[in-house]
Amino acid sequence: MIMAAAVEGQTAETRPWPNAIRVAGVDIFHDLTAAEATWRSLETPQHSYTPYQRFDFLANWQRQVGEREGLRPFIVVAHDSERRPLLLLPLAVEQRLGASCASFMGGKHATFNMALYDKDFAANATEADITALTGLIAERSRVDALVLCQQPLRWQDQPNPLALLPHQASVNDCPLLVIEPGAAPAALISNSFRRRLKGKERKLQPLPGYRYHVAADSADVCRLLDWFFRVKPQRMAEQKLPDVFAEPGVEQFIRSACLAPRADGKGYAIDIHALECDEEVIAIYAGVSDGHRFSMMFNTYTMSANSKFSPGLILMRDIIDRHAGLNYRAFDLGIGSDEYKRLFCKDDEAIVDSFVPLSLRGKPAASALAAISRAKRAVKHNPALFEIAQNLRSMFR
Repeated sequence: MIMAAAVEGQTAETRPWPNAIRVAGVDIFHDLTAAEATWRSLETPQHSYTPYQRFDFLANWQRQVGEREGLRPFIVVAHDSERRPLLLLPLAVEQRLGASCASFMGGKHATFNMALYDKDFAANATEADITALTGLIAERSRVDALVLCQQPLRWQDQPNPLALLPHQASVNDCPLLVIEPGAAPAALISNSFRRRLKGKERKLQPLPGYRYHVAADSADVCRLLDWFFRVKPQRMAEQKLPDVFAEPGVEQFIRSACLAPRADGKGYAIDIHALECDEEVIAIYAGVSDGHRFSMMFNTYTMSANSKFSPGLILMRDIIDRHAGLNYRAFDLGIGSDEYKRLFCKDDEAIVDSFVPLSLRGKPAASALAAISRAKRAVKHNPALFEIAQNLRSMFR
């Protein structure tokens, strides 16, 4: 039985919603354990969700990073009149611009943010359903605004109902590689680029024990992560970038998520792909997958002379070929416009943000946060402004 203290709101079944509106009530949890059973029940083929919203991914993030940042879980479960869950919103609350704002858990470590949906509800949800949802959240909580960033408009073949809210383009787009069924290798990576990579790989292939593989057990995961956390700070310093992996709780979150087995038995919450030889790890790429899409999270490559043979690009090719062979339909390298991403991902996926006021205090905060986001996007998409911003950031650093 769920403890009353864990639930902020109960049902609203007495509210006279029109019959067409399926959202009859919400429960709001401030405790991960209290929400876990319902959350995991939505991680099935009958539901629509991204790998970034799995319980094991976000629970590890909240416990290792969110709590250190003072974020409080705010997990919304919407249900119909028969108390069947329709969606789960994995949010966390923080103070922003003087208002209590609920945002998706995962922070900058989640490329995509979305609720976990019953597929039938996702396919047929209306603006009235989503208006009912936000109205119930406003009534049954003290949250002033919903700040819902980096949402895909669709996931696989399902619409994202929260995209029915007023929204704007996110700060960054997401470069995407669409993998058509039965696509020839050249349709994914051009023959000329493949030849270039093969030429570079010939310099690595004589290394004893040269191989590409996916970490398959905890010992392998720990060994590769030990290497990553030694090398990545050196790479970041070389590029004069701050070491985001040194922020409180981040290493612990990554280690715990990389060791959390998926409920379907197909790997871990985060999978690690590696290119290595007997002498050293040459490159690693880690990301999340769901049988349809692989999405990159973090990577690095050796500091040795082997780095001149583009091991990161070779590894990326191997990952794409592997997942195409497993009938995946999409591949992305995370948000942002880094040049190397365009070597593989020619399309862009639209990602949107919604800033929804729930109270009088939330209106100016939501409006200001939306304006800040628009300004950031304008800078990111204007080369001259972006260069100025980078120079200023370097000066202050």
